[in-house]
Amino acid sequence: MSDMAFDDPDAIPDDALLVLFANGDRAAAAALTARLGPRVLSQAWRMLGDRAEAEDVTQDAMMRLWKIAPEWRQGEAKVSTWLYRVTANLCTDRLRRRRGGTQDIEDVPEPADPGEPADEQLQQRARLDALQLALDALPERQKQAVILRHLEGFGNPEIAEIMEISTEAVESLTARGKRALTRLLAGKRDELGYQDD
Repeated sequence: MSDMAFDDPDAIPDDALLVLFANGDRAAAAALTARLGPRVLSQAWRMLGDRAEAEDVTQDAMMRLWKIAPEWRQGEAKVSTWLYRVTANLCTDRLRRRRGGTQDIEDVPEPADPGEPADEQLQQRARLDALQLALDALPERQKQAVILRHLEGFGNPEIAEIMEISTEAVESLTARGKRALTRLLAGKRDELGYQDD
C-alpha cells in the first residue's frame, strides 16, 4: 500500500479522497476522517444526546463509508451527504431501540472551554442542557431537520437529499421544529441568562 503525501488535503474533494483510499492510500482515509469525522460526531451527538453513543455511531458510519469505497462512483452523490444520511439512519435506529428508556442529561452538552470563568461555563452548560431537552422533545424528523439546518449548517437541498424528502418538506419540518423549540424554551430566557437588547 502506498500513501500519498498531501501538501494540502483540504484542496482534494471528498470523493477523490475516497477513491484514493479505495486504491490503498491510508493518508486519504486519514484526511477524509479528519474532515468529516467531527461533523458526523456532532450530528450524532445532537441527535442522540449521548457522547458515547455518538462516538459509536460515528465509528459505525465511517466503517460503512470505508466498506463502500471500492464501489464509489465519483460525481453521482456527495460523500458528505451520503455519510450524513447514514449517520441520521443509525441515530434513528438507536433512538427507536431506546424508546421508553431514560437518558442521562449529564452526557449531553459539549464540554465548556476550561479558559472560561466558572459562571460562564455554568451558564453555557444550562443553555446546552435546555436546548438538548427541547430538541429531545421534538418529533424525530423535526429534530433531525432542525439539527442539520441550524446546528450543522446544511442548506435545505442538502437536507432534503440526506433525509430523502422534498425541499418543501424540509422547510416545513424546520419551520415547525423552530416554532416548537420557541414554545419549549419560552419563559426560560431569564433563567438561561438571555436579555432583550
